[in-house]
Amino acid sequence: MAFEITIPRLGWSMEEGIFAGWQKKDGDVIRRGDILFELEGEKALQEIEAVDEGILRISNDGPKPGTVLKVGAIVGYLVAAGESVFQTAGPANSSSSISPISPIQTVDDEAAEIGSDRPAASPSIRRMARQLNVNLRTVVGSGSGGRITECDINAAATSSPKIVAATTTESSVQAVTPRARRAAKELGVDLKGLRGTGRNGRIRERDVLAAVSNSAKTSPQSDRRTMISGRRKIIADRLSESARQTVPVTITTRADATNLVSLRDQFKSSGLSPLPTFNDIVAKLVAGVLVQFPLLAGRWDGDSIVLPDPDQIHLGLAVDTPEGLIVPVLRNVSTQSLITLAAESAKVIAKARNGRLSSSEMQGAVFTLTNLGGFGIDAFTPVINLPETAILGLGAIRKEPVVADDGTIQIRQRMTLSLTFDHRVIDGAPAARFLQSLVSSLENAAAKLISLVP
Repeated sequence: MAFEITIPRLGWSMEEGIFAGWQKKDGDVIRRGDILFELEGEKALQEIEAVDEGILRISNDGPKPGTVLKVGAIVGYLVAAGESVFQTAGPANSSSSISPISPIQTVDDEAAEIGSDRPAASPSIRRMARQLNVNLRTVVGSGSGGRITECDINAAATSSPKIVAATTTESSVQAVTPRARRAAKELGVDLKGLRGTGRNGRIRERDVLAAVSNSAKTSPQSDRRTMISGRRKIIADRLSESARQTVPVTITTRADATNLVSLRDQFKSSGLSPLPTFNDIVAKLVAGVLVQFPLLAGRWDGDSIVLPDPDQIHLGLAVDTPEGLIVPVLRNVSTQSLITLAAESAKVIAKARNGRLSSSEMQGAVFTLTNLGGFGIDAFTPVINLPETAILGLGAIRKEPVVADDGTIQIRQRMTLSLTFDHRVIDGAPAARFLQSLVSSLENAAAKLISLVP
């Protein structure tokens, strides 16, 4: 019996991933542990290993690099020698299903629809159409080769009118090839009123492209449309989920960072290696304060709040990469030396920017740090990284005039701290006390950290 190769869940909140490409070819003999394909999930590239053995069979209309697939979607099969692959319907949450293995054919996008009066749809899709009272002959499939998908049925069922009048005929339905419809969706072209050059006025892909070209010539001031990448969509989904699940509140305060800057200058002049960054120093101080305020390191879980072990304060560190925001995790920050922490931080940041973090290196954080100070930003409202309760934003360190206790004007290094927390888990007063304690630690950084350096 053929073994289905499906999209795995790589993270706790992962619902879909970006298919990056096959590492094996159709017909290859596969052993357990062989790398089958690469998948982007939770914003990192992962190598997916085979968990069974057999001959790899990949459908001609299987996923291409860049395709967004839902967890559980079938992308291929492992079969025994001489075994054939029959069409198998993917799970209900799959964004695609695999067709039978067949020879590659090159056809015109219009001709592909000619020669069969029976709409291309799987048995499960036909069953769904009957349940929703949808006439398949009035539905134009958006799947590969014009295949009708679950999304097409849902769209037809919710469109108006829901029941087609008896006088309606197939000729009254706008004739559009699947490739033309797909191109129109990607390019933002309204098919209504577009004149087709295909048989019986059928709209073809070339008609859509011509409409875009003509629009560009006549409307040079028109907006430019950019397609959303799969990774951007994952980031958007994660942030939207955070907004739906939490009650975020952001509070800000100012801190004197003069001693913090002085401490790092001492490290630099002494030739300390690796040289701790400001993020490393702040992370170490934050971990110590979180031990005193465990609710800010907890997470909401049904009818309870889960608190971390004081020796296992894992911190997320927001990293800006060419591909978007990624949050690797620094582990056991409260018990590590500052030098060990600096080395670990440099390693995971490099892996994040190279897109080589494993899923385990992005899971388990109880609190996250994000720093926009390098861009000259002072205060902002960082978004909570689920399932955490809070995130701390670090602002720019600036020289500012300050009135000292003796009334004199002094130039001090100052910075803004922005704490966003989930008000379901913790109230404003204890969150404010956390910031007070952190400010005290920052302003006395030398005394707090000098003993932690070997």
